[in-house]
Formats: sequence, C-alpha cells, structure tokens
Amino acid sequence: MSTGERWSAMAALVDRSRRALYDYVCRSDHPVTREEAAEAHGMSRNLTAFHLDKLVESGLLRSHYGTPADQPRGRGRTPKVYEAAGDGVAITVPERRYELIAEILADAVADDPHDAPEAARRHARRRGRDLGAGVHDSGADLVGALAGLGFEPEARNGQVLLRNCPFHALASRQTALVCGLNHAFLAGLVDGAGRSDLLPRLAPRPGACCVRLDTAPER
Repeated sequence: MSTGERWSAMAALVDRSRRALYDYVCRSDHPVTREEAAEAHGMSRNLTAFHLDKLVESGLLRSHYGTPADQPRGRGRTPKVYEAAGDGVAITVPERRYELIAEILADAVADDPHDAPEAARRHARRRGRDLGAGVHDSGADLVGALAGLGFEPEARNGQVLLRNCPFHALASRQTALVCGLNHAFLAGLVDGAGRSDLLPRLAPRPGACCVRLDTAPER
C-alpha cells in the first residue's frame, strides 16, 4: 500500500455522514442495502452509495450482491449489500477519535512529507502533551480523561489497563503505524499531566489497546 493510500484509509471515517453510515452497517445484524441505509439517515441514494463505496475502498466495509435474508426476493437486479469487514469498530468507540488521527496525519504530511511517519509521531506526542497539560491545569483525573477519550481504562495493581482502542479499525489495517502513534500520544498525555509515576508501554493484547500504563521505576 502506498503512502497516499495509507492516509486515505486513515481519513475515511472523518466525514460525519460517512461515519454515521459505517456505524449503522456495523450495528446491523444483516447485510445492508443502499436504500435501507439512505432511508435510515435521510440521505439520497446516490450520496449514500458514494459514502458506502468509499468505505469499501478503504477496507472498512465489504460489499457483494445479494438479497438480505429478511427481505423477499423481488424482480430485477439483485441489490448490492454492505457489511463490516473483519471485527468492525466497537460501538463504544467515541465519535471524533478518527478525526484526531486524521488531523495528526494531515499535520505530519504538511510538516515533513518526506518522512511523514516520524513527523506523525512528533505531532501525536505534542497533541497528547497539550491535552495532558489541560488535564493537569484543571485538576482533573487522568483516568477520567482516558475514559473520555474512549480508552476504557481500568486501574489495577498500580497499572492502568486500556481495554478499548479508539482507533481499532485503523489499527487492524496499519498496526505498526497506528500503535506507534497511539504510544506517542499517550506518552505525551502522561507527560503533560505530570504523571511521572506512570510509564506507557507497548503491550498488545487481543481486543484491547496496544498500550498499557505501568508503574514507572523509581529514579
């Protein structure tokens, strides 16, 4: 996959209408037709088809021609239907988390198009540090801030386990890139919040975030 294609996949869920259609397909217990999705969101069939096919191009949905099991087979051409590719995005993932990744990547490409991955890690850490500083200045709880970001944190034996990846659909396609950005973002968040007692580590686990916050060694 080329660099341009990678950025396209990362940004696929930024558009709110496209994200809404993606969530609708993932929540459905059957393959969804264009007409069904259009009616559910009050969109034109053509615009709905455009967004759904873009999600297919990005690898987030898959499509085929077939009549949904709960609908009778009618005359004419078999309709095109859509369903989630792979595990899809957990319904608990908050909106706008994909926008965060897209903004980091866009800033990185503008900053250093010749080494966008390294620039993205710098921007991810900087974005995390800025958010962490806001947590520190407001006196808010870091675990609460992580919950608000969609990580579903669980404090356990001095560690903070992150049970959900807010970037799951993207991480499943570009694991090294997205997990690296996630680690840099969380490192910046912890640093900005002044939590020197915590150390973000890459610790991939099935169905969870690739990063956990361990107790930092004493200096």
